[in-house]
Amino acid sequence: MNKYFELNRQRLSLKIILFCIPLAAFLFSFTVGRYGIELPQLISTFYLHYFGSSLEGSTLDTVVFNIRLPRIIAGMLIGGALSCAGAAYQGMFKNPLVSPDILGASAGACFGACLAIYFSYSVYMIQLWAFCFGLLAVLLACFINNHLDYDPTLGLVLGGILISTLFSSGTAAIKTIADGNDKLPEITFWLMGSLSSVNQRDVLSIIIPMLIGFAALVMVRWRLNVLAFGEDEARTLGVNTRRLRILVIMGATLITAASVSICGMVGWIGLVVPHLARAIVGPNYRILLPVSFILGASYLLLVDDLARSLGSVEVPLGILTALLGVPFFIIIFKYNVRGWK
Repeated sequence: MNKYFELNRQRLSLKIILFCIPLAAFLFSFTVGRYGIELPQLISTFYLHYFGSSLEGSTLDTVVFNIRLPRIIAGMLIGGALSCAGAAYQGMFKNPLVSPDILGASAGACFGACLAIYFSYSVYMIQLWAFCFGLLAVLLACFINNHLDYDPTLGLVLGGILISTLFSSGTAAIKTIADGNDKLPEITFWLMGSLSSVNQRDVLSIIIPMLIGFAALVMVRWRLNVLAFGEDEARTLGVNTRRLRILVIMGATLITAASVSICGMVGWIGLVVPHLARAIVGPNYRILLPVSFILGASYLLLVDDLARSLGSVEVPLGILTALLGVPFFIIIFKYNVRGWK
């Protein structure tokens, strides 16, 4: 009986901590930046904006609601999305080194964005092309897999590698012929990843594909537990493994392509954070997916805070996520005894 109450107490403590981490990161992110905002100011601004006299047009209201709030929401959505996609792919492929770009979604999105930048399209068209080419890349990887008389899981990996290489070569070709004084710097900065230009419209544009993607992953989360036993065992238990793969790929591709379309390449989130979640709650996908989302959202938000506070010039997210991700991954993977061992 004492063990039962102790276990419930530990679970309650974990839930409280997991609730407080993103909340603290959310509030802290408003206070970081060139325009300093203290926590009491932030709370009063929210209160007056929604319940009191309107502050619309004031500097504080503009900074909070037009600049930082969209950026913070986008950072949490993208961090959580990439983490969920990485966790789902790691379970589907039964491989701890898999990340959301395994099937070429990121490479395709980058090619589409670079092509749109090269042709001087609007920001909206750049995002649309990135999203569409991200979906196209995964469809091509699946097409290659369907025409290979090979193991379906390894065939997907092979198709993803081939398509990623193809689109990466296309991106390099565009950079080669782009104007070095105009287009090339814009392409290079976009590829390094950033949330600096995110606005309310950008956040609204990714809501629908992300909701569909999240719904697909949540629907099959218990089947991912069964798939971990192997293909034959899963079929024996009545799981349609082909349909399961399609749903996972669809969900992960939608949220990955939507994420890359508005912030560029942000690596390591979908590889590192799922391992941290596994170390905390274990491999049960019923719990692992929501915890991965919470940790990924908080992690990317704090990395973005660091990116815009290190110096006078904002550091691209892709650089920081790589610099922090490598040692973080080594430490987590070394001591993660509950996930893959």
